[in-house]
Amino acid sequence: MVVASTSMRVDVVSPEAVLWSGVAEFVVARTVDGEIGILANHEPLMAALATGTVNIQAGEDRIRATVGGGFLQILNNAVSLLVDEATLEED
Repeated sequence: MVVASTSMRVDVVSPEAVLWSGVAEFVVARTVDGEIGILANHEPLMAALATGTVNIQAGEDRIRATVGGGFLQILNNAVSLLVDEATLEED
């Protein structure tokens, strides 16, 4: 899949299943060090997720995931959220 330079691949994965996977323009997540906003082509980063809400802007869709901890990895224009537990809402 070719991803435009203004978007990135995002995967939200729990131990049970892939909860959401797609292309997004913007992600906001709460880490143990504070909130982070992620745009395409972000520098590589690994962080521990805090309990809270992750917001994903994917075109016209806004996805909200309430997560109960886990890890966030940004690498090669892809964001992986490996969560302990999560529930999803879509607008």
